[in-house]
Amino acid sequence: MDDERYHLTLYTGARPVMQGWWGSWDTADGMFTLWIGKHGNVEAARIVLVDEKERRVLGSWPDTDE
Repeated sequence: MDDERYHLTLYTGARPVMQGWWGSWDTADGMFTLWIGKHGNVEAARIVLVDEKERRVLGSWPDTDE
């Protein structure tokens, strides 16, 4: 298992202010939801979950597709 496969980053504006890495999808997905609840009220907050192995964004908050 790759312990750093899933990379979660909290940005304020363009600056990363908090990061975490997990090997488990379930853990990373749970942390993504938790971070939205805990840090979503920070001004200009953006939270991004990336699969480093597949090099793709798995989740982004707020959802930029709207």
